[in-house]
Amino acid sequence: MLRYVTNRLLYGLLVVFGVVTLVFFLFNILPGDPARMMLGQRADAESIAIINRDLGRDKPMGLQYLNYLNDLVPISLHNSSDPEAYFYLDPAKYAPFARLLTIGNTTVVAKWPYLRRSYQSKRKVSEIIANAFPQTALLAVVAMTFALVVGVGLGIVAALRRGSWVDRLVLVLSTLGMSLPSFFAAILIAWLFAYVMADWTHLNMFGNLFTVDDYGSGEYLDLKNLILPALTLGIRPLATITQLTKNSMLEVMGQDYIRTARAKGLSSRQVVLRHALRNALNPVVTSASGWLAGLLAGAVFVEYVFDWKGMGIVIVDGLEKYDFPVVMGSILFICLLIVIINIITDIIYALLDPRVRLTT
Repeated sequence: MLRYVTNRLLYGLLVVFGVVTLVFFLFNILPGDPARMMLGQRADAESIAIINRDLGRDKPMGLQYLNYLNDLVPISLHNSSDPEAYFYLDPAKYAPFARLLTIGNTTVVAKWPYLRRSYQSKRKVSEIIANAFPQTALLAVVAMTFALVVGVGLGIVAALRRGSWVDRLVLVLSTLGMSLPSFFAAILIAWLFAYVMADWTHLNMFGNLFTVDDYGSGEYLDLKNLILPALTLGIRPLATITQLTKNSMLEVMGQDYIRTARAKGLSSRQVVLRHALRNALNPVVTSASGWLAGLLAGAVFVEYVFDWKGMGIVIVDGLEKYDFPVVMGSILFICLLIVIINIITDIIYALLDPRVRLTT
């Protein structure tokens, strides 16, 4: 088991390293100059050169890449003598850190990964992510909960009424849900429920978790703004979970122990809930964990359409303003989160089924 966990961790580190490398070089070869975006109409050659030197973009690409890796790793090297050096040891700029050892002008430091600062607001990228991610996490969890509850229910009904009009209707809705792009579904749902049916639903087309009171008494929690984006984000996993539950239930219902349970005189409800469903949910849970990680990354378009102040708005705003550290940091954070979720899922699956460890 230890070897299996070690292999999963090493694989996860390789994936993160590959994403870091790809993201760095991708965003550093894109057209556009962040310094010119920051200066606007006041931009001149000398000012642009000063800004680029301050951002560390005047150095060779290879050195910029090594500097970026040095910022991300928890054990990093810093030049403690040159005030003009790229690395610095200033508690006012970065904290907390611990000096492990100093050799000449080089100091070895233990720290949290440093995602740098926004070009536009000068705030730490980690602070921007910390403010935005809880909203995205809440949206993803609510959407996944909705998809699980409704999807499992529809899958059970479709399996028990196989071949009926209910089964065919569920199949059509599932196919439509899997084929519908998220950005189009977001626009369609916002128009239908918050514009056409606004008098009945009383839902807003745009809105955040917290709404500013019109009478100046501050912000208040407005949970109804969560309904439409969660519904939109949950459509695709709902369709997948519905079909997966149906197929798994059909397979389980044909097993010998189900026939034995019925022969003992158990009611159909007891057979389905106590015996069939418990065994049919194993692949559903595995799929749900993968979908949850995907929802955290795929909420960008949905959040943008509904103006939900999460990671999606942060990424889109960073792209519009050439705020590369914010976009790069957000992508790396989401990548790390997906890798961690997948590793935990693999470990849990290996604990439940020892054959997984033997084949890896």
